[in-house]
Amino acid sequence: MRWARVYFGVQAIAGAAWWVAVFTVPVVRVATLGGLDPVIVAVLDVPLFVGTSALAAFGLRSAAIVATVWTGLVTIALAGYATVTGEAGWGVLAMIAASCGSTLALCLLLLGRLPSEWILLGPFGFRPAKARAEASAHVIATAAQIVVFWGLFLVVIPLAIAALETRWALALAFPSALRVAGVVVLVSASALGIWAAAAMSTKGGGTPLPAAMPNRLVIAGPYRFVRNPMAVAGIVQGAAVGLIMSSWLVVAYAIAGSLVWNWVVRPLEESDLDARFGADYRRYRTVVRCWVPRLRPVAPVDPVAPVDPVAPVDPVASRTER
Repeated sequence: MRWARVYFGVQAIAGAAWWVAVFTVPVVRVATLGGLDPVIVAVLDVPLFVGTSALAAFGLRSAAIVATVWTGLVTIALAGYATVTGEAGWGVLAMIAASCGSTLALCLLLLGRLPSEWILLGPFGFRPAKARAEASAHVIATAAQIVVFWGLFLVVIPLAIAALETRWALALAFPSALRVAGVVVLVSASALGIWAAAAMSTKGGGTPLPAAMPNRLVIAGPYRFVRNPMAVAGIVQGAAVGLIMSSWLVVAYAIAGSLVWNWVVRPLEESDLDARFGADYRRYRTVVRCWVPRLRPVAPVDPVAPVDPVAPVDPVASRTER
């Protein structure tokens, strides 16, 4: 709760400083508000953003709710305005950051924690694959997942981000050499992702998707070098796509994804692995790092299947860490 109050306090000060700059520095006004009348906007934003953020800093929960809701509404409205007019792009970025920060701070203030388990719903909820399914079925399912998820996260979303970046006049010039480097990096990272997916689907008795997670702990293929080869591949792929598209916002999108994965998803996944595989996973974790690959791979280990102590004949599925 203390950090939530600190955040809202910082947000109130930053908001007040921004409004001072809007009325005193024309460049700031044009970059963040475009052609909008600053007086009309200030009449609403100063009390509903700056004022409520200041009250939230003193622990007033209703003020924090108002500040968060208002910030979200302003973000949506300003994004629409910027998309139609091509103005106020930097203001949109500032409000997106404020919306994310306010939402996280509100969760801390109301719940005392970040409800990270909420992201593990629907297709992202931990559920085991069918233990009796043939390995070929897992391979086919994994291939389909790669097509869908890579298409979404590495093509559709980056294209949308790059289009908005251009429309909001936020694009920056990239050296042409970076595009060539991006192609090389993308191919290398994609090869790593396919290698990891193949190891998981053929030896783990499941797929990379949480909704059909592997039944066995796999220490083979790239998992002998690093504990998260698929996460490493995905993040590097995203950054490479940003280089190819000359989009710094796509690169930022990849970096943001890495932070979410590391601080939100990974703790849940590691807790699940520890609970399911116990000492086997803990031994693996002590010798193989999370992000930095080993120079020499650990010895390959036959896939380890967890056993339900209540019903020893039925294996309890557990997801391998990507």
